[in-house]
Amino acid sequence: MRTTHLRVDRERCIGAGMCALTAPEVFDQDPDDGRVLLLHAEPPTTHRAAAQMAAGVCPSGAITFHEPEADGA
Repeated sequence: MRTTHLRVDRERCIGAGMCALTAPEVFDQDPDDGRVLLLHAEPPTTHRAAAQMAAGVCPSGAITFHEPEADGA
C-alpha cells in the first residue's frame, strides 16, 4: 500500500510557522533558525488533511505533498 509522502525544502522555508500551526503533529519549527522541521514524512491517515492544508498555506512553497493515485498504481 502506498502512502502520502511529504518533503520540505528548508532552504526555501522563510520560517512563517504556518505549517506548525496548521499541522503540529506533522511539522515543527527549528528553535535555532525557525525553519520547518518535518516530524513525519508519511503522516498517518488522521493527520493527512492537516498536512495537505499546511502545504497549501505555506507562503514560500517549501512543502511538497504527494498522495498516491486512487487506483493504487
